Amino acid sequence: MISEILVLVITFTVLLGIGVPVAWSIGISCVCTMLLTIDSIPALTTVAQRMATGLDSFSLLAIPFFILAGQIMNQGGIARRLINFAKSLIGALPGGLIYVNVIAAMLFGAISGSAVAAASAIGGIMAPRMEKEGYSKEFGAAINITASTTGVIIPPSNVFIVYSLASGGVSIAALFLAGYLPGILMGLALMLAATYWIRKKKYPAGERSNIRTIAGTFLDALPSLLLLVVVIGGIVSGAFTATEASGVAVLYTLILAMIYREMDLKRLFDVFLSSVSTTAIVALLIATSMSMSWVMSYENIPQSVTDVLLGLSDNKYVILLIINLLLLVVGTFMDITPAVLIFTPIFLPVLKNLGVDPVHFGVIMLMNLCVGLCTPPVGSVLFIGVGVAKTSIQKVMRPLLPLYLVMALVLLAVTFIPAISLWLPGLFE
Repeated sequence: MISEILVLVITFTVLLGIGVPVAWSIGISCVCTMLLTIDSIPALTTVAQRMATGLDSFSLLAIPFFILAGQIMNQGGIARRLINFAKSLIGALPGGLIYVNVIAAMLFGAISGSAVAAASAIGGIMAPRMEKEGYSKEFGAAINITASTTGVIIPPSNVFIVYSLASGGVSIAALFLAGYLPGILMGLALMLAATYWIRKKKYPAGERSNIRTIAGTFLDALPSLLLLVVVIGGIVSGAFTATEASGVAVLYTLILAMIYREMDLKRLFDVFLSSVSTTAIVALLIATSMSMSWVMSYENIPQSVTDVLLGLSDNKYVILLIINLLLLVVGTFMDITPAVLIFTPIFLPVLKNLGVDPVHFGVIMLMNLCVGLCTPPVGSVLFIGVGVAKTSIQKVMRPLLPLYLVMALVLLAVTFIPAISLWLPGLFE
């Protein structure tokens, strides 16, 4: 037992350390672990079989469709309309563009379901505007990076679908509803932290918008905002499943792009090509991660972890704190999708024994791993945010540190106050 765990952990860590892609590191470490107990040919075929069966899920079809919808929105002028609407509402406040960045990132992230897409689209538009008006480039990048992660928590979210699969079928509709209040709370906390910075730097107030301007920008952004109502409303009401909702999202965004007339056939072809590439990467991560989950189950690793954690304490709050700390470490070197697939089967049984709701834990896990999206060495949102702002990680780290603290405080609030996550799903039971 101990030897299998050591081989799995050491081979995976070494492969990551020498620069092997995450998906390949997971797959190779699975094969090495299986070789301890069975011959080489059965080991290889077993891992390959588990990779194939791991992708054999109707729910997973939602992921490529939501990725495609997000790519269409990224290129179809939606980000600019959301920014204009947010600016008309609060752009007149001192340091208003920072608040605009947070709200626009929350809205776009929620609509696209992708933190990377939000950081790229919103940051690409906001960074030049903020620099032109005298804002700190580094703080603007830090706000964009952290605010973009709210799109992973506020539905529709691809990672909630992945968690549903890894947890054995937790309701996707319940997970989507559970993400609203924690995601909004995170955005508000980041805005509160930004207020301190704005007052310290004495940023000036912007130009106040009149009612006509606000109404105009709202009507311009309304078709984009309605996507949330159509997708989430359809899922919660039972009109269609999450997978069917993803298809509706693609159709809706295509129609919207045609109406806005900001995407020609060449750009549409590029969007399809980029979506296929992204989907392939995600699918390989899911396949190898599902294989690792099976290998760990085969070697009774989850049960061993359960025994160890319950041996430390039988207090669920202590265990939740320990798991949060472990996930914060995991998030710094592993992407969010494989982390969810690998660690959900390990930690969820422990928490079920202590009476923690699986929906609640799903929100905790995603919020925790979102911090990893903003941290080196593998934080994808961090690299995108720094790239679009045309600055460096070293310069952005200083303004990021207090924002990490804010994210951690919100995570603790969501962890120890289950009602923040569970109240809204409870209304629809």
